[in-house]
Amino acid sequence: MEPITTLEFITNTVIAMIAGICVGIERQMKNKNAGLKTNALVAVGAAIFMGISFQYIHVEYVDLSRITGQIVVGVGFLGAGVIVKKKKEISGLATAAAIWCSAALGCLAGLGMYVELAASTILIVIVNLVLGYYNKKIYNSNRKHQIKN
Repeated sequence: MEPITTLEFITNTVIAMIAGICVGIERQMKNKNAGLKTNALVAVGAAIFMGISFQYIHVEYVDLSRITGQIVVGVGFLGAGVIVKKKKEISGLATAAAIWCSAALGCLAGLGMYVELAASTILIVIVNLVLGYYNKKIYNSNRKHQIKN
């Protein structure tokens, strides 16, 4: 493995941004706290950090996987900021998960794993759209039953 070129770095970062936008657009359409810009920036940031790690490939005693681990931890703090508890309800969990997934997409882009990135992006968008629809339907149904009782 060799350090990445400037063109590879730029390509990886742009592709990460596109993946982040794909996830963020769904969040934005649902008027969530973290939408288009946040998810795109998280993906871009993760790709940038991955690109930085490639510059240390041949440095002795450097563990490149530590940067990936720090991305996961750092984004966890960012995601925690969108989780809100009001009385018995908790909101923001799906948005926090979307931010976390955007970071993972950025890592895939930063590694140049484009097929895995495309598949993961599609899966994340499907989960947010399809399961989001059913989640809302189930929530509304449960709420109706609680009001009746």
